[in-house]
Order: sequence, then C-alpha cells, then structure tokens
Amino acid sequence: MKNSKLRRQIAFEAARLMYDRQESEYYRAKQKAASRICKGWVKPADLPSNAEIREAIQSFARLLEGDKRNENLQSMRVAALRMMRRLQAFRPRLIGSVLTGHTRQGSDIDLHVFSDSAEAITHLLDYDGLTYQVERKQVRKDGEERIYTHIHVRSEYSFELTMYTPDQHSYVFKSSITGKAIERASIPQLEQFLASEYPDLDIEAAIEEHEAGVDCYRLFESLLLPLEDVKQDPRYHPEGDVLYHSLQVFDHARDEMPYDEEFLTAALLHDVGKGIDPRDHVNAGLEALEGFVTERTAWLIEYHMHCHLIADGAIGARAHRRLRECEWYDDLLVLGECDRAGRQSGVEAPELDEALDYLRDLGGMFDP
Repeated sequence: MKNSKLRRQIAFEAARLMYDRQESEYYRAKQKAASRICKGWVKPADLPSNAEIREAIQSFARLLEGDKRNENLQSMRVAALRMMRRLQAFRPRLIGSVLTGHTRQGSDIDLHVFSDSAEAITHLLDYDGLTYQVERKQVRKDGEERIYTHIHVRSEYSFELTMYTPDQHSYVFKSSITGKAIERASIPQLEQFLASEYPDLDIEAAIEEHEAGVDCYRLFESLLLPLEDVKQDPRYHPEGDVLYHSLQVFDHARDEMPYDEEFLTAALLHDVGKGIDPRDHVNAGLEALEGFVTERTAWLIEYHMHCHLIADGAIGARAHRRLRECEWYDDLLVLGECDRAGRQSGVEAPELDEALDYLRDLGGMFDP
C-alpha cells in the first residue's frame, strides 16, 4: 500500500474514533487506527500528523452536521465573548476550535484565564449561578511534575477554563496540533474578529439574546437534584430515592431509543414533580416544565402513570381508547416499561451530569 494512501486511511479512521468520542487524544486515536488498519507494526513515517486528523474530523463534521455547524459556530463565538466579558478580571483568551473554526458536535469553548486562585474565579461563577467542576491534573512535562487546573463550566455551551498564573499571561503556548504558537484572542480581538467575520451580526443584540435565554438543562438540573432527598414507598420503589429511580429509567430509555431526545427527556423528568408536590406530582412537574419541553415530551409525562393501569388491566375502556388514538401511544407503553424496570436496588445508573450532557449533545445534533 502506498504511503500516502495508508496515511489517509489511518487519518480517516483516527478521525472517526475522535468524532464518535471513542478517543479524545490524537496520539491514542492514530495508534488505535494504525493497529486496526495495518494489523501490526507501522512505521512512524506512515502515521498522519495531528493536523491531518483534524482536517479529517472536519470532513466528518461538514458531512454529518451540514449548515447547522456554521450556525452553531457563530453562536459559540458569541457565547465565548459573553463569558470572556464576565471573566474580564482574569484577562481571558479564547483558544482552540471555536476560534479557528474547527468545531464539531459537542466541542467545548476553550479559554485561558490567569489567576493565582481558582477560588477567585469560581466565586464569580457562583455569583452568576453557573454550574462548574474544578479538575486538577498532574502532568509530567520537561522532566518536572506540573499541576494544571481546569474549570469545566456548563452553560448554554460547555466551557473549559484552563488556569495559569498571571505572570504566564505573555507566555507563548504551543499547539499540540501544529507545533506552532497557538492562535488566541483577547476580548477586543474577538470583538474585532466577529465584526469582520459576521458583518451583518449585531454583536450586542446577540449577547443580549444569550443573556435573556434560559438554559433548559440548568432548569432540568435544578428540578432533578432535590429528588435525591425524596424517598419513596419501598413496597413500590425498593430502589430508594426518586433521583436514582429517574436515572435508572433514563438508562433503560436510552437503550430503547438512544437518539430520541423528546422520549429521553420525558424518561428523565417524568417524576420531577415529586420534589415539588408529591400529592400531585404529574401536574406539578408539568407546570414547572411548561415552555421548556415539547408537546410530545409533556404528553408522555402527563400520562406516564396510566401505563401502570394499562399493564394491570385496570384502566377504563374509554380512557384507554383516548390514549390509543394518540400517535405517541406506543412510546407511552415503552416509557411505562422503562419506568417499571427502573426500580432495582443497587444497580449501576448514570450520573446526573452524564444524563444531562447526553441530552444536551442530542439537542445540539438534531435541533433544526
């Protein structure tokens, strides 16, 4: 096989692994791809560069995401500017795929921030009511151990803030893809870039629109978290609290309909009303979710308790006939099966963050 053809095949396979999120690092992706294609040892010269793999990933993104990718990129750049203004005291710099345009489904917005204290940054995030997680990684580089602090923020998009000390503000960071100095933009530079790249965009109006919008996933999280403290009758729910039950139901639903965002949303949120009014949890949940879920999701939540009557043969003929007339009746029956299956003690269930991130990724992938 000619070297150029082999490199392209390895690049394509590595890109597929990374686009599908099976691998997150270029080195591991290209090694696994080479192993699959060559069935043995491969010369280092035949391995594609990180830049070649990145371009192949972009080919996947253009093919699978279409025009939505460009619309999403513009929205992510506006969101980046909004976050950078919020973090202005820490001299933020936009780096990575959102700046260069090499985004794909599920890409983070990567920012460098400069502070001696992660708490100073998280205090500001707390003040704005943002959800985040601090991660500290120990890395051996140039013969010495270094600890890098990353702050992962979940907003309308996922942000990764990498923290450096203030004296590193002028340091020239190298790209792991090109080996050259990374591209980065300050707030004024990003504002100028947006004006040049999108001459018809009213930047301030776009930012106000972001500010006015409510992130539905943050709302879902705020409704789901209290369910961990809501215990249930062990005769019917031996698994324990409502949150654990909801995550089990979501997991079963994901096995049944992995790409059906509306169905999965109903599975995860079907019992959120138990944290508001346990006596009438269906209506309480629907009221809290009004305007944030689709008609189909709301219908599945509204009638999910009827599934048990159907399974037990206890539903009236007229009520059952009305349900069967709805185009979503079969989905309701599947939801009922998932609801009953999600009552196991001690079984493994996804974390809440994982479930919400899964829905968020589906929303970004399939929204019109």
